[in-house]
Amino acid sequence: MEKANHSLTTEFILTGFADHPDLRTLLFVVFSAIYLITMVGNLGLVAVVYMERCLHTPMYIFLGNLALMDACCSSTITPKMLENFFSEDRRISLYECMTQFYFLCLAETADCFLLAAMAYDRYVAICSPLQYHTRMSKELCIQMSIGTFIASNIHSMIHVGFLLRLTFCKSNQVDHFFCDILPLYRLSCTDPYINELMIYIFSMPIQVFTIATVLTSYLCILYTIFKMRAKGGRGKAFSTCASHFFSVSIFYICLLMYIRPFEEGNKDIPVAISYTIIIPLLNPFIYSLRNKEVINVLKKIMGNYNVFKKSSSSIAN
Repeated sequence: MEKANHSLTTEFILTGFADHPDLRTLLFVVFSAIYLITMVGNLGLVAVVYMERCLHTPMYIFLGNLALMDACCSSTITPKMLENFFSEDRRISLYECMTQFYFLCLAETADCFLLAAMAYDRYVAICSPLQYHTRMSKELCIQMSIGTFIASNIHSMIHVGFLLRLTFCKSNQVDHFFCDILPLYRLSCTDPYINELMIYIFSMPIQVFTIATVLTSYLCILYTIFKMRAKGGRGKAFSTCASHFFSVSIFYICLLMYIRPFEEGNKDIPVAISYTIIIPLLNPFIYSLRNKEVINVLKKIMGNYNVFKKSSSSIAN
């Protein structure tokens, strides 16, 4: 009888930035530029790591996977957001909503594991350099990457599966620019207690494990760096890890702000912009532009391109 008195929602309206209609053109241009740079930066980094055999090492394999997941995260969120800037209804079906959240959860979970793996890789490289090739072999790196994607896929399927048990018969307006899990809980007519419990059972241990791995690795790295006698080696090791730790810190601060006690009517848009749009934009530049090997490969590619361009023009003449 209770279900009969309510019409169940099968589609949602993403209100997003509806409170600022006068800024929609500016926001569209800004986010379009960010999306273009993000995709070029991340997919370009994936291509460079894949094509250059000298970059087929654990650190760059993890970095290529991280760039791929950042591209996936950005492509999951940004195109629909850009469409909604000039769309009149901003509608998204229930299953499109579930699909969007699935890929977002997959990308963010994989990011957590990959950042932890990269921190451990730097720990072994700096703290135990003589044992690096035995403790971080290419085979182990590939196994860790495959395990990351399997675990991330299972984690995403669990949350999407429990989302499908919810019924939505209240307002169909999602106070967000994508289908985030917390705004959906607020629209549910079914008690989302079990769903929230699943976040604490599955998501929180992932956060605790990966954050503990990152912190432990970088604390050991700092201890080793300060013990170094040669200032040149100390500066090189510190510069290598400083940018990594900066990016990791931003990512986890945003994620911890996201996974917090559920508050009614709380707006998560600024935090969501940080971890779904800004971090995927920054990561390829933080991890690659401060890396001499990647820069040398890019110079080599550009040099080959210029040679090819000159030879083509000479042949044409």
